[in-house]
Amino acid sequence: MKTNRRQFIALTSTGAAGLAAGCSTPSKTNGDWIDAHVHVWTPDVARYPLAEGFTPDRMVPASFTPEELFALSRPEGVRRIVLIQMSFYKFDNSYMLAMMRQYPGVFGGVAIVDESRADVTTHMKQLAGQGVRGFRLYASREKAAQWTGSAGMNAMWREGAESGLAMCCLADPAALPDIRRMCERYPETPVVIDHFARIGLKGAVDESQLEDLIALARFKNTHVKTSAFYALGKKKPPYTDLGPMIRKLRDAFGAERLMWATDCPYQSEDGHSYADSIALIRDRLDFLSDSDKRWILRGTAEKVFFRS
Repeated sequence: MKTNRRQFIALTSTGAAGLAAGCSTPSKTNGDWIDAHVHVWTPDVARYPLAEGFTPDRMVPASFTPEELFALSRPEGVRRIVLIQMSFYKFDNSYMLAMMRQYPGVFGGVAIVDESRADVTTHMKQLAGQGVRGFRLYASREKAAQWTGSAGMNAMWREGAESGLAMCCLADPAALPDIRRMCERYPETPVVIDHFARIGLKGAVDESQLEDLIALARFKNTHVKTSAFYALGKKKPPYTDLGPMIRKLRDAFGAERLMWATDCPYQSEDGHSYADSIALIRDRLDFLSDSDKRWILRGTAEKVFFRS
């Protein structure tokens, strides 16, 4: 993966009850789809300063504003988007929150907070009052191994259970057993695993890693993002090599706990496109029913990130 990210890689809402019954085959024209994972930022670093350690030359592309995003998403029938706080800003969620205010009803939000601050749960509540419905956790094996002993992390997971706020884990496959232990401790906490837990980052899908992800299916509040196709498996459109993994996850979790996302702007670079990402779920996997597609393309993200 390249250095800009490859080191890791308005509107109406159809009720979730309508997802399982009726409605035509999902297409661009009848969309109202939700992209559950996008980063935005502005080149205006005077108004929205970067966090310590980040410089403008690390912002690649130099700009990815909502307007630039809409040019990609709206032609594909995507009407709502979950913004994920960008690492450039670290704990300062100001730009994301400003965009949520500027486009009411369009954006859900996943913030980043410092779990070591004494008032972390109060801070979470304050952000929830501004539309935030999840909190990003960086889940390398080393970091996740410390969670069970971290007072701040335990406070976050408890608050997540009490307030219905999702713990959104940017996980390495090796961290999945530690995430499972937190799910066992806090089974009522909503959990979202980003980008298939990055299984397939090195190429072919590792079946033992996939089994570790599937083991989380027994926790009813745990969800998986089918996302970042540009970075996984063969890393080439049409991404159908990821189909078997998606099928196994659908069978284990049910479509109502899977959600599609692009991870833009990275999905729209280097020969990849926004259209190819959504087309994998909407058009190219014949084992997905129309109901499955509506859950993955809208319903799951709607219930997790757009509840009132």
